[in-house]
Amino acid sequence: MSSEVSNPLDQPDLSPFEIAREAAGQIAEKTGIEKHDIALTLGSGWAKAADLIGETIATIPATDIVGFSAPAVVGHVGSLRSVRLPNGKHALVIGARTHYYENHGVRRVVHSVRTAAAAGASVMILTNGAGGIRETWTPGQPVLISDHINLTANSPLEGATFIDLTDLYSRRLRDLAREVDASLDEGVYVQFRGPHYETPAEVQMAKTIGGHIVGMSTALEAIAAREAGMEVLGMSLITNLAAGISPTPLSHAEVIEAGRSAEPVISALLARIVAAL
Repeated sequence: MSSEVSNPLDQPDLSPFEIAREAAGQIAEKTGIEKHDIALTLGSGWAKAADLIGETIATIPATDIVGFSAPAVVGHVGSLRSVRLPNGKHALVIGARTHYYENHGVRRVVHSVRTAAAAGASVMILTNGAGGIRETWTPGQPVLISDHINLTANSPLEGATFIDLTDLYSRRLRDLAREVDASLDEGVYVQFRGPHYETPAEVQMAKTIGGHIVGMSTALEAIAAREAGMEVLGMSLITNLAAGISPTPLSHAEVIEAGRSAEPVISALLARIVAAL
């Protein structure tokens, strides 16, 4: 089914969780894997990790699965991959991310996460390429997300649904990641709506309210993952210093190039972290 023609998530009378369960069933049928234990959403610069974490069992176009949309961003592969890990568990690698700024609605933004949960995943790894506010950070540096500030003025939660986000980005998983690489720094991720980059004044606002990383994804997905009962590990690749911190204008080409340059190192790092789970 092509989600670009008709997407059931756009129909408010249908349950997004039922659609996620249907999607998970389709993934199980097409991959031959009944249960996926962990899931990874691979953002800009992180895609090669899928080649390193284990043996690929199946790769399917995301648009073959109900509710998924084709990616609108260069650097996202648009596929779902089932990978058998060395320990015998299975990972669902999500290369098709729907961003909030695409105006498809929050249900579509978090559909991949809800599908991963319905497929059996108890751990959700969310990665992205983002701007850094700390001047000591350099392009190509991976950092852990310790918390987030959601500036989209939206939520994936519907109705009177109250979810505690105190330990949203699992301290246990962050500690495990630092056992793999003790040099990993961490910071608070600030999700802006996008798709325009933040102004220098907005970056300073983010800094003032406690942010260290600025980007256009992840926060809404993390909330949905917590609602689904998953443990969340968030990681950002610092692709550039944020506006007003960087001495040069920002460009998407710069983001792509930073991701390409850092990809072998950060993908290998993520593969080691997955092996330690």
